[in-house]
Amino acid sequence: MAIESIDELARRLAESVPQGLRSMKDDLEKNFQSVLRAGLGKLDLVTREEFEVQEAVLARTRQKLEALEERLISIETAKATSKKKKTGKKKAKAKKK
Repeated sequence: MAIESIDELARRLAESVPQGLRSMKDDLEKNFQSVLRAGLGKLDLVTREEFEVQEAVLARTRQKLEALEERLISIETAKATSKKKKTGKKKAKAKKK
């Protein structure tokens, strides 16, 4: 979260304080900022840029995985077809004997 967003949120919180406590507005706003920054700092967050980079990496990985799955299917199909042809030839030779 951007510092400007934290500052804006702290300002809004300070403004929402009841009228009787408004004299402490500046102190409250600073305390809200500190609490928000500390709380958000403890979270395991990433920036939007880091998220988008990882999203692109994941998309490329998915594409590669799909291509490999298709390749594996074609290899397995070719192997099964080859095996059937060999089995058919063996049966034909056995009938001739």
